[in-house]
Amino acid sequence: MTPARVLAGPPAADALLSDVAARAARLPRPPHLAMVRLGDDPASVSYVRGKDRRAREVGLGSAVYALPETTPQAELLALIARLNADDAVSGILVQLPLPAHVSEQAVLHAIDPRKDVDGFHPLNVGELWAGRPTLIPCTPAGILYLLDLYGLPVAGQRAVVVGRSPIVGRPTAALLLARDATVTLAHSRTRDLGAVTREADLLVVAVGQPHLITPEMVRPGATVIDVGINRVPGGPGGKAHLTGDVHPDVAGVAGAITPVPGGVGPLTIAALLANTVTAAEMQAGRRVPGASAR
Repeated sequence: MTPARVLAGPPAADALLSDVAARAARLPRPPHLAMVRLGDDPASVSYVRGKDRRAREVGLGSAVYALPETTPQAELLALIARLNADDAVSGILVQLPLPAHVSEQAVLHAIDPRKDVDGFHPLNVGELWAGRPTLIPCTPAGILYLLDLYGLPVAGQRAVVVGRSPIVGRPTAALLLARDATVTLAHSRTRDLGAVTREADLLVVAVGQPHLITPEMVRPGATVIDVGINRVPGGPGGKAHLTGDVHPDVAGVAGAITPVPGGVGPLTIAALLANTVTAAEMQAGRRVPGASAR
């Protein structure tokens, strides 16, 4: 069988960022992204630094509010309230996870839904599931953009999403349903998972379990989107390396597949910046909210 077509993320992210830059340039003032980080977790520091750099590269304003890990919840909520009230701020992102003493729910509820560029506010979640235009979570938005850019069909496809997190699995299922796919949402308690995934024309896997999906679990010719990023031992020189939720041998069965790394990951930041521009357009009265990465 012909090896699977590789759906590389960086070219897709570059295309989306080019569109982001063009849209931002048409606005009266550059969209501005405010990012809040508590503590100095190395991964969080790296993620926020990367978002800040990319925002500036495409002509967006960006500010990082780095707070001590011990910052009281009330102080964090007060900062969010100030950013909500600041007309110069287009989008607000609070980097997750948060320290144990801070309620993630309280923080996500506090962000103005019109500035919720992560798409996690319950109002935006509800609008998404109701099939109405809204700001949508970044990784699912990136997945849909990737499928569209590579000309892969969604409407009429039997889609299976493995993973039910509110960040990836559930919103991806909602987006695919809105695009006229027939969607099954599978998870850790799904019986005979392989029998379910073998039915998929389009398989999206986002569970955080290395090599969960093996070749015999995939329909020949299916499109496979691997969202998993797992750090496992056994790389060159004994170092840890990154691998996905899908076994590499699936590339011999699938019709198209995203690599790990270099697949969905680059599109997540691009979709975040697209959401920031969409939020700015909405606030300027130039756009009805929509799926910003499409």
